[in-house]
Amino acid sequence: MAKIAIVGTGYVGLTTGACLASLGHEVVCADIDAEKVAQLSKGKVTIFEDGLQELVTKGLKTGNLSFVVGAVKAVFDSEYVFLCLPTPESSDGSADISIIETVAKEIADSLSRASIIVNKSTLPVGSVRVVENCIQRKDVSVVSNPEFLREGSAVQDFLKPDRVVIGSDDKSAAEKVAQLYSPICKNILITDPASAETIKYAANAFLAARLSFVNALASVCEVVGANIIDVVNGLGSDSRIGTQFLQPGPGWGGSCFPKDTKALLKIAQDNGYDFELLAGVISANESQFDRIANRIAVEAKAASEKPIVAIWGLAFKSGTDDLRESPSLKIINRLISKNISIQAYDPTQVGVENKNLHIKNFDNALSACKEAHVLAVLTEWKEFARIEPKLVAEQMSNLSVFDGRNMLNKNSWLAAGFNYKGVGQ
Repeated sequence: MAKIAIVGTGYVGLTTGACLASLGHEVVCADIDAEKVAQLSKGKVTIFEDGLQELVTKGLKTGNLSFVVGAVKAVFDSEYVFLCLPTPESSDGSADISIIETVAKEIADSLSRASIIVNKSTLPVGSVRVVENCIQRKDVSVVSNPEFLREGSAVQDFLKPDRVVIGSDDKSAAEKVAQLYSPICKNILITDPASAETIKYAANAFLAARLSFVNALASVCEVVGANIIDVVNGLGSDSRIGTQFLQPGPGWGGSCFPKDTKALLKIAQDNGYDFELLAGVISANESQFDRIANRIAVEAKAASEKPIVAIWGLAFKSGTDDLRESPSLKIINRLISKNISIQAYDPTQVGVENKNLHIKNFDNALSACKEAHVLAVLTEWKEFARIEPKLVAEQMSNLSVFDGRNMLNKNSWLAAGFNYKGVGQ
């Protein structure tokens, strides 16, 4: 079993570290946040991610997993060093890799001879070379190993991956990294660094394109009188297309899709290619936020001069508490700009104070509906589908529901007296 250092304990770093520890490796995770390290060392995981708490608890108990403050402490005597650091979006849309560069320079002199640095963060094409230039170590190899973890199912995605991508010009280093994954994946693609780095961006951009397409198609269905649910069933039955990422909704968001699509667009532009198709995908998503917000606003303002909209769901998708680039928040901000009051509920945000959200945050779904003129479902939490429409009707001033995820039983809500509208219906 290998000695592994993980630098960064966010979604990617903590999941990677906990999963590798569960496979029997000796893993040390580093972070600059001393309080966070102290909490993790006690087994307290603040990230809402299915199965992660259990793996961290197990890793601490077996001794395979530990946490330290500072990257230098972690990399000492490690055979592999995984860089799982944030690459925030710059003002021009490119990925800011300054944190990667800073950490690479910081750990350069402390790296073990013949160790391997693994770029796990989502990094622009050419980042392997950037890290190599930062460390200035001929005896240390740098490998690209992009992550494909979905929030809400990150643990399963790591332990049961569709594929593992490794990019390196050093065949020996690439094969050593592949050995870490051999117990859990047979589909391991070894390629050059530029190709590996491009694959990550390409995957997210393609999935975003599917979502933008189906959301635009839903709008077509609305104006021609078609039902998007039936259309998607027919479309997805084609073996060339499939059903994944063909569920219409309020738009796409999260910590990856918005950032990565813009970064790929900038990479293309910087290298002389006008990626018009991808620009259209991004633009279509912004239009979807506008379209959904306008539909909700029309219903609310028709019901009252001082409209109140109840929002079910704040996280960008179910299974996570992540609010980054959440479609729900994008739509809420548009509604607030139209002088509409917001009452919201999300199961992961109960008791959470967020001063950046100018809304009333409730601790249950029914309370959020009190005196509201429209209910909008914007995150696909399963509990919303189980709530009795008649109980909601007792709370609201006007019986109007907008099902932004097409997850409610339409007939049940109609029977309870609601004006029901969905996406593409």
